[in-house]
Amino acid sequence: MFQLEEKIWFWTLGVIPVIILLFLVLQFWRYRTQKKFADAALLKRLSPNRSVFKSVLKIIVLSLAFLCLTIALVNPKIGTKLETVKREGVDIVFAVDVSKSMLAEDIAPNRLEKSKQLVTQIINNLASDRVGIIAYAGKAFPQLPITTDYASAKMFLQSMNTDMLSSQGTAINEAIKLAKTYFDNEEQTNRVLIIISDGEDHSEQAAVVAEEASEEGIRIFTIGVGDVKGGPIPEKRNGVVLSYKKDSQGETVITKLNEETLENIASEANGVYINGKNTNDVVEKIREILNTMDKTEFEAKEFADFKDQFQWFLGFGIFFLLLDVLLLERKTGWLKKLNLFNENF
Repeated sequence: MFQLEEKIWFWTLGVIPVIILLFLVLQFWRYRTQKKFADAALLKRLSPNRSVFKSVLKIIVLSLAFLCLTIALVNPKIGTKLETVKREGVDIVFAVDVSKSMLAEDIAPNRLEKSKQLVTQIINNLASDRVGIIAYAGKAFPQLPITTDYASAKMFLQSMNTDMLSSQGTAINEAIKLAKTYFDNEEQTNRVLIIISDGEDHSEQAAVVAEEASEEGIRIFTIGVGDVKGGPIPEKRNGVVLSYKKDSQGETVITKLNEETLENIASEANGVYINGKNTNDVVEKIREILNTMDKTEFEAKEFADFKDQFQWFLGFGIFFLLLDVLLLERKTGWLKKLNLFNENF
């Protein structure tokens, strides 16, 4: 397990493309100027030690030096010890709808991205609860098992898209069935399933399955994303909208937020429905709900004793800078004998 202590320093990597750009501009200017001054044969006689390879190598070494120094500033840390700790919390499974209707842009930036924002902010406000993630459309797919690793949860969350499942449609009942397998019967923790969807359920069995889940101690909360007025489903290529999804009659499909379905599912499983339009309101309501629930003690394995690793990258950065100064700037006697850059001395 590793951590990045000061991620803000990654911005300094912008120096590298600037260096490369300046190098290319300089080479182009030098080529045009020399071409006006003399022909290639004469230039070779006037400047026999000129080496393009050496210039390119210099830029590569400088770029590597900046890269290493930037990583040193970020200060990566590696966990060297795995410990088992006692924690108290609730087991929460997020079921995120990744059907094509989630591409509708009736809520900015679109329904799926809004869902990711909601889940991310909820996770950011958790303390010691465990989380799991499910992706579903026509079928449900386990994305991340129950874990206390919030960083991994958010990473898996961001990778979710509408192309990850070939089976399209929206079968909320499949997500509920899969969520039931996430919880450990031996630990008897409080169990929460949060479904984030536009409510377009094509299975019509979700309420029945939700009631069965409730009998197993699972509380289901639903969050609706979208607008009740609806919107078209864009078909994009490289981020550009080419057209909108049409039905068999050639009419543009309008997908709407179905709050009634989501309310029914939540009510059958001792939960509540929350409209996902305002992120802060959603996070606050989920926080209030979780605070009223009893926290169950469980064991979790976590990495401890994180040790700094910046010194390695600092050393490599200094090495590349010295390489540039001692080998690429000077023409030492022994280097001339090696003739590394095919120069004519």
